[in-house]
Amino acid sequence: MSKPVVAIVGRPNVGKSTFFNYIIGQKLSIVEDKPGVTRDRIYADAEWRGRKFTLVDTAGIEPKSEDIILSSMREQVQIAMDIADVIIFLTDIKQGVTETDKDIALLLKKTKKPVVLVCNKADKFEKERSEIYEFYNLGMGDPMAVSAVNASGIGDVLDEVYNNFKEETIKDEEEEYIKVALIGKPNVRKILTNK
Repeated sequence: MSKPVVAIVGRPNVGKSTFFNYIIGQKLSIVEDKPGVTRDRIYADAEWRGRKFTLVDTAGIEPKSEDIILSSMREQVQIAMDIADVIIFLTDIKQGVTETDKDIALLLKKTKKPVVLVCNKADKFEKERSEIYEFYNLGMGDPMAVSAVNASGIGDVLDEVYNNFKEETIKDEEEEYIKVALIGKPNVRKILTNK
């Protein structure tokens, strides 16, 4: 059976690839300070609290753009949302809630899947604490402040993702092990060791 899938979704330049790279522990996604660098879905294995899952980095989504390339990128993001068990909606706390964030929130609500709202770039969160409150207006639950660059707050996000994994995915994961039974007549030394 398959592992749970977690998709990272958000508009361009909110730090999705930096966030993705930190969780998987390697620089698989290209990180640049310009939009459109990530165009396809990028998959990697990840693990949190002993639980394995597949993490998906996606292109920045601009729901209302009619540009051919952006439309194609939007289709790739839609595929990631369709296969995801949990979606991380990454936003930028410094820029605040944008119209694009509102459009993405509407798309995510239609999926009827668990969504973890994350406000990235909270590098100086003590100074920016009041800025997180406007993200409640998206109607996506409690926003979580992180800094993907400084690796702060990411564990709390992964705890929330973990808590949203369905019970059946836990059972499916347990069923991936091969079960062996030793049978035979009495006194034939049916002993199994780990050697």
